[in-house]
This record gives sequence, C-alpha cells and structure tokens, in this order.
Amino acid sequence: QINDSYKLNESIIKLSYLLSSSGMYMEAIDVLKMVNKSSLSKEQLMNYFIAYDHVYGELGYYTQNHKIGTHYTLRSKMYKDSIYQIASPDSEIYLSMEETRLRDEGKLQEALAINDKRLSQVTINSPEYAALMYYRALIFREQKEQDNYIRCLSLSSIADIRSAIKDHASLWMLAQALLDRGDLERAYQYMNFSWTESKFYNARLRAWQSADDLSLIDDTYQLMLRQRNSELKIYILIVSLLSLLLFIALCYIYRQVKHLRTARQNLLKVNTQLENLNKELQKINFSLQTANKDLAESNQIKEVYIARFIKLCSTYVDHLDTYRRMVHKKVLTNQITELLHLTRSNSILEEALNELYENFDSAFLNLFPNFIEQFNSLLQENEQIRPKKNNTLNTELRIFALIRLGITDSSQIAEFLHYSVNTIYNYRAKVKNKARISREDFEEVIANIR
Repeated sequence: QINDSYKLNESIIKLSYLLSSSGMYMEAIDVLKMVNKSSLSKEQLMNYFIAYDHVYGELGYYTQNHKIGTHYTLRSKMYKDSIYQIASPDSEIYLSMEETRLRDEGKLQEALAINDKRLSQVTINSPEYAALMYYRALIFREQKEQDNYIRCLSLSSIADIRSAIKDHASLWMLAQALLDRGDLERAYQYMNFSWTESKFYNARLRAWQSADDLSLIDDTYQLMLRQRNSELKIYILIVSLLSLLLFIALCYIYRQVKHLRTARQNLLKVNTQLENLNKELQKINFSLQTANKDLAESNQIKEVYIARFIKLCSTYVDHLDTYRRMVHKKVLTNQITELLHLTRSNSILEEALNELYENFDSAFLNLFPNFIEQFNSLLQENEQIRPKKNNTLNTELRIFALIRLGITDSSQIAEFLHYSVNTIYNYRAKVKNKARISREDFEEVIANIR
C-alpha cells in the first residue's frame, strides 16, 4: 500500500524461500517471477539468486524422475554460479556453498576446515549453530565416522529445540542412526517428537520424508512391546509360583521362629548375666590398669629419687669431709677468728640447699618433662608461671611438684623448702586463685598430671 518496491521485493524473496522450505515449489517459483530483477539492490539480488538456487536444489534432490531431476540440478548450479559472482569470498553464503561443493566432490577435509571457520563465528545453541552442526554431521557421514555423525546430529537437535525451531531435519536423521544401532526406544521417542513438531510447522515435505521411517520405527517398537508383554506374562507366572513357594516357606519359618523365640529368651537372660559380669570385669580391669600405672609411676619415682638420694648423700659426705679437713687445718694454725666468721655465714647452707633443689628439679622434670606446660595450661593466660632458667622450678612450681609426688601436707612441704607453714599455705592459695578451673579440683588435677 505504501508502494515501497525495496521492501516489497524483500518480502517476496523471503516468502518464496519459506514456500520452497515447506515443499510448495511451484508456488515459490511463481512468487519469484513477480520480482522485477532490474530494481533489486546487490544484497537483494544475491538473496534472489539464493531463493532460486534453493527451490531448484530441493526439486532436483526430491523429484522421482531422474531426467527432470538433472534439469533442476543444472538450473540450481546456474544460480550458484551467479551467487559466486556477487558474494564476497568471506561471506557466509559463499563459505556455505564452498563447503557444500567440496563435500559433494569428496574433498571432505577441506569441507571440514571451512565448517570449522564458520563455527568459530557463531554462538553455541543458536539457529546458525544448529545448521552448521547438521552440515558437519553430513561430512562425518561421508567419512564413515558414525560416532561423530551422531554427536553432531545430537548437538544440532539440541540447538534446534532450544531455538524453538520446528523443522527437525537433525532429529529425525538422529532417530534413523539410533535405529540402525538398535537403540529403538530413543529412536521412537525422537522420531515421534520430530513428527509432532513437523505437523505443527506444517512442513509437508518433512512429514512425507519421515513417514516411512516413523512407520518402520513404530512397527518395530510395537513388535518389541509385544515381545516384552509375552516376557512379562512368563515373568508373572514365574513370580506367582515363587510367591506360592515363598508362602510355604514362610509358614515353615514361622513354626521355626516360635521354637527359636523360646531359646532366644533363655539366651537373652544368659547374655544379660554375661553383660553384667563383663561390666564388673571391665571395672576391675580398669582399676587394675590404673593401679598398675600408679605402681609403675611410683616405682619410677622411687628409683629416680633413691638414685638421686644416694648420689646426694655421697656428695654431702664428701663435702663434710672436706669441711672437716678445712676446720682441722685452721684449728692447727690457730685461725679461730676465721672459723668464727665462717660459722656465722649462711653461704654453705645456701649452696647446699641450691644443690638439693637443683637435684630435685632435675629429677622431677626428668620424670615429668611436660609438667610446666600442663601446669600453666590450668592457669589463666596472663597468670602463667615461668621459671627464670630452663630445666629448673621456682618456689610455686616446687610446691605443686611435691603435691604431684603425693606430698600434700603443708608442714612437710614447708620443712623441705625451709619456709613457714603459713607461707606455703599462702603460696597454694595464691596459685589456686589464678586457676581457670575450680579451686577445689585444682590440686586433684595437678596430682593426675602425667
């Protein structure tokens, strides 16, 4: 109505392509005859030749008369030559025609290379991708690569469905390939789906193409269903017989179960008694294990401290003998003033005590090398006690080391450390106030440090 010749020609060319795609070839040619070729732009002229190439190519491929088919094929080739003269060598239509020509001439590797180039320019699962995978499948079919053929048809079919394309050439060819492989169920599903979509699209040619295949697949599928039904009847009969045997077996088992139930009740009583005995034995074993550990630890402590005691006594005898000789010498030389000064000094006592504590610390840390770390883990983080020297204990650590050895009486601890009882009590209370656990449980936990 607006008399736009450009848009009118474009619509006529597209309508012709759709008519030939749906199998209406004569109508497609009649529509193309309405176009004024001289008024077409270069792009429209190429589309005009493409439409003629398509309709005559379809006619040449599907006609039943060989002579007429050859005529149509020549007409299609003529329009292809016209497209070659207009199209750019890098254009999609030029590459498509080259790929088809090379495939038809048996130059399959060259055709595959062009297909690779075209695939690199499209988006996966697009309509263009679906068409390219279909043409790729045709190349693999010529190469007898059945796995790649089926793979490409599958990818093309997926892209068709995701793009809402109803003309399923890839899907019904995939159904044929699966039928040849014996995958009847999927072949039937795919062909049935393709048939439904073709009816929706109203592509009479596609329906005619797939009718024979669908009929063959349907007949084979129905035969398979009849065979399965026959097998199912046999299985039902076998299951029925097995069910009868099972019922008889269950009756027999029920009688046996009644006899076993009484025996099980008696066994349950015996088991209960055994469980009680086992629990008592476990308690006794645990007590024995604990006692053995304590005895082993006590023996180890005794061995270590007896050895230390003997060595210390020997050392003190040597010191006493040395001291005796020194006093004897000074008496002989009439050094009474020096003797008085020597006896007033506490240095000898302090040296002896330091030696005693060093021996005690060394022996204790040899028995309990992780005592300091475990002791500090019971104290608050900012209240932990660290000795000034490695492999030694300070006064607080010695008090609790004695508690770990079983000496809990403050008077005994005070006597060993040469402090008053009140001082020992204050030390113990002060450390327990720093504990991160209960004060009442602190010394008990210390006594269990290993």
